[in-house]
Amino acid sequence: MAVATTSDSGTRRGGKPAATKRRKVESFNKREALAGYLFIAPWVIGFLLFTLGAMVYSLVISFSHYDLATNTATPAGLSNYQLLIDEPKVMLSLGNTLYYAVLAVPLEIIVALALALLLNRVKRGSGFFRTVFYLPKMTPSVATAAVFLLLLNGNRGAINDFLGFFGIDGPQWLVDPAWIKPSIVIMALWTVSGTMIIFLAALKNVPRDLYEVSSIDGAGPIRQFFNITLPMISSAMFFNIIVLTIAALQVFDQAYLLFHRDAVNAAPEASLFYGIYLFQQAFRSFNFGFASAMAWLLFVIIMLISLIQVKLSNRFVYYEGGDRK
Repeated sequence: MAVATTSDSGTRRGGKPAATKRRKVESFNKREALAGYLFIAPWVIGFLLFTLGAMVYSLVISFSHYDLATNTATPAGLSNYQLLIDEPKVMLSLGNTLYYAVLAVPLEIIVALALALLLNRVKRGSGFFRTVFYLPKMTPSVATAAVFLLLLNGNRGAINDFLGFFGIDGPQWLVDPAWIKPSIVIMALWTVSGTMIIFLAALKNVPRDLYEVSSIDGAGPIRQFFNITLPMISSAMFFNIIVLTIAALQVFDQAYLLFHRDAVNAAPEASLFYGIYLFQQAFRSFNFGFASAMAWLLFVIIMLISLIQVKLSNRFVYYEGGDRK
């Protein structure tokens, strides 16, 4: 009995430091968690108030006729959503937007990837060239639009002058309906450097051993690009496609600055994108109920397209470890 009592006493004495250490660890974890919550609190509060709260409020007034002057909403049922079907400009603007997205996203991916591959090969002065290539992203939208109004001038524009050196008669970029959307795509390509940076970071993470082994096996640059580079950066490719698609479906700045700044003169229908028509309904016609319904239709379209892209990504996105998601 005496031995057992001594053993129990020793266990208790030995257990006190362990329990104290455990309490200190738990206290430290709680303080660390509290610090983390405090750091993210501004974002969470901002999201709840200005994003989630605004979305819920927009959903509510999409079922009403909202009067800005009196700040009152009259129930309208599904009339705003019915108007989405009946109003021809909704389908026109949506068609223009989808056409632009199909044209712009692949071109932006190709140009950004080409620039990233070029920068990835630069050894000396790489920081300088990365800065130069990224500078267009920092240019204000208004300044960019002013420059492209001159560049895309059908009579005296620099782009048509350049084409003239090769005997090509350049189009009326900002007048001909067939060339309006390509002109906006050209303007969008000016700010493709953000996508380029993501591709460049992905290229830097491709193991050099794979290229060396493939070179020993006789693989040339083209085969290495399709069999090594593209699979290894497919996750970055997938991310960029998702982001660029969402941005293209919400295109506003480029078309608005080029064609819709003047509220008096009518802009060509080929430049009427969904985001611009939504803006006109909300802040020119003050038809906030209908504009909110338009916003929710766009949200559903973006969500469906994103889900389809995520589903299709299972076939081509490579993740570290050799598995495809």
